[in-house]
Amino acid sequence: MANKSEVKLIGKWSSPYVTRVKIALNIKSLDYENFEENETFNPKSDLLLQSNPVYGKVPVLIHLDKPICESLIILEYIDETWSTALSILPTDPYDRVLARFWAAYIDQKWFPCMQSIITVEVEEERKPYFEVMEEVVERMEDAFEKCSKGKPFFGGDRIGYLDVAFGSFLGWLSVIENEYERKVLVEEKSPNLVKWAERFIADPAVVGLIPETERLVKLSKALQIKWRAALGKK
Repeated sequence: MANKSEVKLIGKWSSPYVTRVKIALNIKSLDYENFEENETFNPKSDLLLQSNPVYGKVPVLIHLDKPICESLIILEYIDETWSTALSILPTDPYDRVLARFWAAYIDQKWFPCMQSIITVEVEEERKPYFEVMEEVVERMEDAFEKCSKGKPFFGGDRIGYLDVAFGSFLGWLSVIENEYERKVLVEEKSPNLVKWAERFIADPAVVGLIPETERLVKLSKALQIKWRAALGKK
């Protein structure tokens, strides 16, 4: 096990990508020192800029003074570095490839649609993004059946790589569903995922890490202004 001084995490409480890393550290029962960035990144800390000079983004894991960037890469680093603890990635090569594939799919499709839904001003413009999210849910419902093999999680009997990759977005999904009054995760269409989400949030490694909806809603209104400004909107 690592000493707290050996492992540092640069992040933000609201970031689902940072949440991934926190869950992974919990799975491995690792102590770490948390460095919280300003929510608007104004300004970005010197530590962040020194640790991730290319993108200046969170999360960054610092282990023995060596920075590791990008959440999915960090998950694999944690899994390989502390390999004697509970595994995060599947041990079977094919299962591992499947988990990586679906995690990449989520990153390409899921959060960008959430961001677009929050950013656009006209309800009609949100429809195609909701449709993509519903398509993702449909595909992930099928992926759950194949990956879980009848067990409670994508990772089997306990949460693993794909559970962490997908489940970290549940807080922001709640914001989208509540603010725009359109449910995405519904039992009629995705019964397995609805039950999975309940189990995931209640898992000991996850409890307390998914941000509260009300707090995220307040932040989303500030981000809405920022993102619209970035697109040249008033």
